[in-house]
Amino acid sequence: MGAMTSPDAPLTVGFDLDLTLLDTRPGIKATWEVFAAETGVAIDADLVVTRLGPPLEHEMAYWFPQERVPEMVSRYRALYPQYAIGPTVPMPGAEDALRAVREAGGRTLVVTAKNGPHAELHFERLGIEPDAVVGGLWAEGKAEALRAHGARVYVGDHTGDVRGAAAAGALSVAVATGPCPAEELREAGADVVLADLTDFRAWWEAYLG
Repeated sequence: MGAMTSPDAPLTVGFDLDLTLLDTRPGIKATWEVFAAETGVAIDADLVVTRLGPPLEHEMAYWFPQERVPEMVSRYRALYPQYAIGPTVPMPGAEDALRAVREAGGRTLVVTAKNGPHAELHFERLGIEPDAVVGGLWAEGKAEALRAHGARVYVGDHTGDVRGAAAAGALSVAVATGPCPAEELREAGADVVLADLTDFRAWWEAYLG
C-alpha cells in the first residue's frame, strides 16, 4: 500500500503509549504496590501490569466497589508522578519509529487512555517529543483524536487500539508487545502485525513506497 503526502498535509501517524512506545510496567507496578499499602487492599500488582491498556477506572473496578472508584483513581494518580515516571523506559524500537516518521516529513501523535499530564511527564523525562499528545481516550474513543489530527495510521498493542484505528478509518498497525498476542490482534482486524517496533522502520519505508 502506498501513501502520498503533501507539504500542507503531512502524513500523521498515531501511537499508543503503554507497551507500544513506553514500557511503563515497572513504574505502574511500583505505584500500585504503594497504593495497596496505603489503602490496605490486597491488590495483585503483577496481575495489573499484565492487562494494561484500558482506562485506569476499568482496573480500579476490579479492586473497589463502583462508588469508590473515582476517589481511588484520584488517589492513585496523586502517587503516579513520584513512583511511575522514573522506572519507565522506551520500548525497543520506539524512538527509531518516531524518528522514521519524522524523517519522512510526517507528524507523530500519541493517543492514550492514560491521563494527558502523566503521559506528557513520561515523554518529558525521557526527552521524547511527539508532535501532539492526547490522553483519556480508549478503544473506539481514540478515533476522536485520530480524526481530529488526520492520522492515517495508528500503532498500538491492544485490540482496543485496533478498534480505535478502524473507527477512525486509519490503517491499524499492531505490535505484539502488550497483553494481546499477534493472533488475537489479527483476529481483531489489525491490518499489519509487527513483533515489536524494531520492525516498524522497514514496514514504514515499504508502506511509503
